[in-house]
Amino acid sequence: MEKEIPCVLMRGGTSKGPFFCADALPADIAERDRVLIAAMGSPNDLQINGLGGGNTLSSKVAIISRSTRPDCDVDYLFAQVAVDRALVDTRPNCGNMLSAVGPFALEQGMVLAGQGETTVRVFNVNTQTVIEAVVKTPNGRVTYEGNTRIDGVPGTSAPVILNFLNAEGSLTGTVFPTGSAIDMIDGIPVTCIDVAMPLMVVAASSLGIRGDETPHELDVNMELMRRIESLRLEAGRRMGLGDVTNSVIPKPALVSAGANGNSIRSRYFTPHRCHTAHAVTGAIGVASSFVLPGTVSHELGATAPPLGGTVTVEHPSGQIEISLQMVVEGGQPHIRRAGVVRTARRIMKGSVSVPELAS
Repeated sequence: MEKEIPCVLMRGGTSKGPFFCADALPADIAERDRVLIAAMGSPNDLQINGLGGGNTLSSKVAIISRSTRPDCDVDYLFAQVAVDRALVDTRPNCGNMLSAVGPFALEQGMVLAGQGETTVRVFNVNTQTVIEAVVKTPNGRVTYEGNTRIDGVPGTSAPVILNFLNAEGSLTGTVFPTGSAIDMIDGIPVTCIDVAMPLMVVAASSLGIRGDETPHELDVNMELMRRIESLRLEAGRRMGLGDVTNSVIPKPALVSAGANGNSIRSRYFTPHRCHTAHAVTGAIGVASSFVLPGTVSHELGATAPPLGGTVTVEHPSGQIEISLQMVVEGGQPHIRRAGVVRTARRIMKGSVSVPELAS
């Protein structure tokens, strides 16, 4: 016997995966995770027996419910389902999937649509942060049609504006969890930063590469990948995240100088493969490291905006622009708001079949 669970398959930014209403999944976390693993078809490199696409970018799940918080509309729990292991990680956030949360909530009737556009206040359960998602709703209905283009996604769609509020210390509670803007790990200068996503930022040159390599070139460089993982495990320990062997955070980012003083090039890992484009939360973290003094990234941009502005993060599929609003408190700069434009699309609405044993 198999169980039918309602879901909507959606693309959010440069990622995609099923969206579930929380009450459609088991309340017990272990049972819920077994259902998600079965639904995605893990562990299998192709995820041939489930909804997953054999890639971390298409093995993601969003779980949505009405929020119990008076200042938010919906709660969003993100789950990264491993492709090759029976593992679900709910510690990180995903800003790309986040861009589809507003449209999903509106179409599910969790939020009443306004005329023209609707702001959906989203509480990210993973990081305990609030994000405003501004969705186009002409005539009180969600539209996916528009002229906005984002690198890494073919065609154009309606824009979804994401404003990350108070993104500092998303998981660790502080911008620099180790207490320093630069740490030396195994002789390599590393910036451990937590703005929207805990990251380990390393200058590409410190690892003997240019920083403009393709994802495939980096993925097949096994010595480099082993070195990155070794650094990541130690960075996770120093950031107070414990043993991160089975966690996708902190995410590694290898950075190099961008095309101009307000841009930075990034190769972002998920964490064991290089992203073909870039995660939104990761781009916010990289952009923040670029404008905050004393980091390995800040040294790469002579004209990095001192109090925010727009930073362009260059990635393998193009670029993503991050708008940062900063304030100075106690003589120290702080990121107060980070904004980015994404797109989303509903791909399929129906139900996924999972074995009864999985539930």
